[in-house]
Amino acid sequence: MSPFGGWGMLAAFLAMLCCRGSNEKVFEGPEHLMVGFGEFQVINCTASCTDPKKLVLETHLNKTLLDSQAQWKLFRVYNISKDEQLLCSFTCAGKQETKVFNITVFYPPKQVLLTLSHTSVAVGTLFTIECMVPAVAPLEGLSVTLLRGTEILYNQTFVGTARFPQDAVVTHHTTAHREDGHHNFSCEAQMDLRSRGGGLVHRVSDPQRLEVKEPVPNNQMVTIITIVIMLLILFVTFVLLCRHRLRTSNT
Repeated sequence: MSPFGGWGMLAAFLAMLCCRGSNEKVFEGPEHLMVGFGEFQVINCTASCTDPKKLVLETHLNKTLLDSQAQWKLFRVYNISKDEQLLCSFTCAGKQETKVFNITVFYPPKQVLLTLSHTSVAVGTLFTIECMVPAVAPLEGLSVTLLRGTEILYNQTFVGTARFPQDAVVTHHTTAHREDGHHNFSCEAQMDLRSRGGGLVHRVSDPQRLEVKEPVPNNQMVTIITIVIMLLILFVTFVLLCRHRLRTSNT
């Protein structure tokens, strides 16, 4: 079931509580619904009168009647793969009425993939952290956070209302510190569609560990320093030999 399908379940539950044995106004539920791709949604089809005729939910999708009373019917609609309009129609006092449920399909984050450019680096070395959230839509409302332990290293909030799924990628370049080797790196993805009648989806990557080593001396510098030392030794030796010969010749 979609993470946002719980709202439909809640609406249905409240509808049943209000409708059983009562002619009072019932809870009808939201008319704008966010449903995950391929998921199902519970729809509460409620009439505006207490004794409706021909209370039906019109849709080409497969549906199942879960429960019903005189004023309402509860349906489960399956395999919602694109934006849909579901029509709840009924007749009250000889007049046909229709209630429209607008369903918007979204692609929630199901995977969060974290990659470190190196598994072992020296202190002071530049490395890259990349986080990918495959096949999500819409990007609007998606935020991706890179973490070292519980510390936030980088956060990016995406924009865009495209309906087709696409990969969301965050890349962060940083320098290795000694303390990096004592913490796990991870990535969190959060899709917040509450402002659009949806809910909140949260996913976390598998942790990654970075081995941090002490910097190794530059081989070229070591070679240069060795040559300089040898030349100094030769120079000192030459000076001492010259002085020794001068002393010997003077005697």
